[in-house]
Amino acid sequence: MTEQHQSYTDLSELSSMLDMVRWAVSQFNQAGLFYGHGTDNPWDEAVSLVLQKLHLPQTLPQQTGDQLFHARLTTAEKQGIADLVYERIEKRIPLAYLTNQAWFCGLPFYVDERVLVPRSPIAELIQQRFADWYDEDPGYILDMCTGSGCIAIALAYEFTNAQVDAIDISEDALAVAEVNIGEHALEHRVVPIISDLYSGVKGQKYDLIVSNPPYVDAEDMSDLPDEFHHEPELGLAAGHDGLDLVDVILREAPHQLTDDGWLFVEVGNSLVYMEDKYPGLNLQWVEFEQGGIGVFAISRASLTAYFSN
Repeated sequence: MTEQHQSYTDLSELSSMLDMVRWAVSQFNQAGLFYGHGTDNPWDEAVSLVLQKLHLPQTLPQQTGDQLFHARLTTAEKQGIADLVYERIEKRIPLAYLTNQAWFCGLPFYVDERVLVPRSPIAELIQQRFADWYDEDPGYILDMCTGSGCIAIALAYEFTNAQVDAIDISEDALAVAEVNIGEHALEHRVVPIISDLYSGVKGQKYDLIVSNPPYVDAEDMSDLPDEFHHEPELGLAAGHDGLDLVDVILREAPHQLTDDGWLFVEVGNSLVYMEDKYPGLNLQWVEFEQGGIGVFAISRASLTAYFSN
């Protein structure tokens, strides 16, 4: 810890995990950090930081958690937590990049600045097994713009008999996805493929296509908090209205879906442009219980009818 950091606080006045969390929250509030890379408030961010730095699980039974949060920490442990807090504040780097770990659908994933930090509301759809759209489990699944591979891997966990293709245009992103596929021992069912949208999987038919493509419009890109500038722009920016990739995804999906197949696409705030760009398209906007907007579902039949007119 630098002398400048030492002047911020006397760590000897802090003793427990709870003390460190409370102190970290105060530091975060004073610094005016932005949240949105796994947590959405300073308390959850501080708890996650402390647990990760101490190599403890992110979720603990209540009694165990209560006991641990009041346990005394060593001087080295407190200093390590404080250093990470200061790094988070001074560099405005998302916590997941500082620890190289993020969670999606309750599963851990390696992440670094080659990929976006997992945070899609599509997690809720996966955990619900797309129940409103499928009576039978999909057998062949495509995860388009896979990034870290978190969606593809979570799908493979949920649909244990499915084959999942994980495609991305970025070789750097696929390198991270391969790490995660290996960590979860899913090499036999999740296949990373370099592909510019559907180009690398032409002719393959899927029962389910899921895509969380870049969808940030030009105005939002110019206003992004500092934390987002550590993420690859390739995974965020999508032109004036954020829908640069959506037209190809929609138009070519009928050729990649089975007869009863469905396409799910996340467009975030760019949903406001969808109706003007695709008037009359039979999109089903997903309502999430756990928060999140801008994900639509559409059947192959609806896509075929719309684009054949």
